[in-house]
Amino acid sequence: MFGLIGHLTSLEHAQAVAQELGYPEYADQGLDFWCSAPPQIVDSIIVTSITGQKIEGRYVESCFLPEMLASRRIKAATRKVLNAMAHAQKHGINITALGGFSSIIFENFKLEQFSQVRNIKLDFERFTTGNTHTAYILCKQVEEASKQLGIDLSKATVAICGATGDIGSAVTRWLDAKTDVQELLLIARDQERLKELQGELGRGKIMGLTEALPLADVVVWVASMPKGVEIDPTTLKQPCLLIDGGYPKNLATKIQHPGVYVLNGGIVEHSLDIDWKIMKIVNMDVPGRQLFACFAESMLLEFEKLYTNFSWGRNQITVDKMEQIGRVSVKHGFRPLLV
Repeated sequence: MFGLIGHLTSLEHAQAVAQELGYPEYADQGLDFWCSAPPQIVDSIIVTSITGQKIEGRYVESCFLPEMLASRRIKAATRKVLNAMAHAQKHGINITALGGFSSIIFENFKLEQFSQVRNIKLDFERFTTGNTHTAYILCKQVEEASKQLGIDLSKATVAICGATGDIGSAVTRWLDAKTDVQELLLIARDQERLKELQGELGRGKIMGLTEALPLADVVVWVASMPKGVEIDPTTLKQPCLLIDGGYPKNLATKIQHPGVYVLNGGIVEHSLDIDWKIMKIVNMDVPGRQLFACFAESMLLEFEKLYTNFSWGRNQITVDKMEQIGRVSVKHGFRPLLV
């Protein structure tokens, strides 16, 4: 059995869908209540591969909300992730994906040092961030959506915003090794790590966001939007493909301009309907077929009976591992969401 650990996008969103999740008593509660709410299994899932194989899974709502980080309730946030992991393990789930902020919180606050959660010793082999599959799908979106828009990658400049992160660095390595992209622009806050990445690739220009964006034919956004930063769509190339790999997806509402195409990054479509309700709650356009690539990774590992933390730690994703998960993704009927 596979598991998905997720969370809602805001307190307002959580209050709005509490009824649908089967917890009407949560609907009018404030942040303090959500800080103390325990994780809950709120959905049972059946996925059928195009091979005919069927697997079963559970969705674990962690009750984490992004406002907990914004209001510096770090202990509450970390407790949410650890408790959700313990809840998944207690219910016999073999491989569980840490969706959304869950994996970021786990890595940034070094939660591997807290393996004991009450009477449960966490077995980290049973958890995956899903970042390898997400990086692979983002790269396929770059390759295939740019073709749809008439952008020739061999003559194109691709900017990766968040290039030193786990997903950003993997995307950058793939684009360097597996495509003929003419120019890579590397954007991130940590200049030292940017220089290391540039040295590893032997190419790529380190640039600031505002100077890089007008030069890019394709922008892969896999960073959090810094406060106060606005993207002026009139400065972007036309056409420009902007792939929003963040969560929650919000670039499409902020950037609406002729010739600028915003694509929800890291989203896959399955060939067959999935029996679940959770993607409707997170507002997927086609909730029976579309899902986050990180979630799909745990499904793929379950299909293949690969019970291992396939994606784990920072900057461990190789092109070989992306190819491996990519082959399995195609085998079971997943494909990247396109324009």
